[in-house]
Amino acid sequence: MVKKQIAVLPGDGIGPEVIESGLAVLRALPELDFEFLEMPCGAGEYLRQGDPLPQQTIEICRQADAVLLGAAGLPNVRWADGREMAPQIDIREIFGLYAGVRPTRIYNPAHSPLKNPVIDYVLVRESTEGLFSTRLRPRAAGADAVRDEMLISRAGSERLFHFAFRLAQSRRNKLTLVDKANVLPSMAFFRQVFDEVAAAYPGVETERIYVDAMALYLVQRPQCFDVLVTENMFGDILSDLAAATVGGMGMAPSADIGDAQAVFQPAHGSAPDIAGQGKANPVATILSVAMMLEWFADPDSLAAAVRIRRAVESVLADPLNATADLGGNLSTPRMTEKILAAL
Repeated sequence: MVKKQIAVLPGDGIGPEVIESGLAVLRALPELDFEFLEMPCGAGEYLRQGDPLPQQTIEICRQADAVLLGAAGLPNVRWADGREMAPQIDIREIFGLYAGVRPTRIYNPAHSPLKNPVIDYVLVRESTEGLFSTRLRPRAAGADAVRDEMLISRAGSERLFHFAFRLAQSRRNKLTLVDKANVLPSMAFFRQVFDEVAAAYPGVETERIYVDAMALYLVQRPQCFDVLVTENMFGDILSDLAAATVGGMGMAPSADIGDAQAVFQPAHGSAPDIAGQGKANPVATILSVAMMLEWFADPDSLAAAVRIRRAVESVLADPLNATADLGGNLSTPRMTEKILAAL
């Protein structure tokens, strides 16, 4: 049994609470061996030491086998230009974590605002360029206009599309490109590169849908989709819409994956309004842990990921097993206990 080193970044707000749930699940897997390296990260660390992502944290993330992140950022802690602290984005860019993987699956129809939904797809979001590419550009004091630019590179698009096609091959062999190629030249180029890469995957069915139409279709007919691939900002928006259809952000796991490193985290924010109250839904974090084990790809880890998913599925099948965001009254620890018992 090879010990895996996990860099643990609890972060801000409810981050430490849901991370503890994720660690409890990992500790309940005796067939696996982990070393947890807890490191500071987030707006709270900025208030303490002046840096939301200390260099030592970056180095531990670089050395670790994977990173488990809670949530980072607080609405009232901002840079001088008005942006929130976002060390999770910094980490993606530092390590080239270009594939933002956002699974969306319905575990209980009672959690969805849709009628009798069938939902099981994965959105793959490019996470290192797109409309986020100039986010660190200084804003001139007193400027009358501020411009952000959408960067679509051939290299960045090709690696993203290859990742998405391989993921589709492991699922139901269908891949949907989401773009705005009817209006934006950068998106027309994005589609061109997609078409070129698609030629290498003749066994995968492809389709191309504009982002505004996709927002409609994810509500009207989510059962039609398997894997979606899109630009950074479009993916940021659509993944939240997707989460709403399966119960909210507490049901939204995620991974940011590169060629050498990967970060796993719930897609929700730090939710400081409920921090410390035991109200946070730990399911997104626990499912992110399962994604991490799948990424390790060894037989024991893959088997453990299956066990975690089955445990979550069995617990959520009972509509009474719900945290506040799902309309129930289970606390964070109690939901975690139920999943551990099922595991």
